[in-house]
Amino acid sequence: MSSSTKIVVFKLKELVIAGVLAVLAVILLVLFIIHVTSGIGNKTDEQTLGTFNPGIYTASIMLSGNTMDLEVTVDSDNVKSIRLVNTEETIQTMYPLISSSLKALEDQVKQKGSTDEITYSADAKYTSLVLINAIDTALDKARK
Repeated sequence: MSSSTKIVVFKLKELVIAGVLAVLAVILLVLFIIHVTSGIGNKTDEQTLGTFNPGIYTASIMLSGNTMDLEVTVDSDNVKSIRLVNTEETIQTMYPLISSSLKALEDQVKQKGSTDEITYSADAKYTSLVLINAIDTALDKARK
């Protein structure tokens, strides 16, 4: 009985390449599984049904070189409040219709949820348009 010894020779370069490809294949497989399973069942009803991302969103308004911020507070479906922040008394004095115009617009936006088909007084047309543009900017930030 003669035993013949077989010697197998591998080149180191081939082993390294095969090892790297095997590791890459495993990584791609894991990433694929994570990607497929990550979107299933993670969204709650509140996240899927709401119009807005709940929070407080701001838009800047520039009047006569003075900047003030319009702040819109929303929950997932409704506009909760709209108010002016960082206003100076000089702006309130120079633009006396700004507060009353904002109140009228706020009531309509709360009912409708957007600035579409909003009516405003002819006396405060330009003030209302500036406020509507700022409200639109803030609501665009809030939309999903």
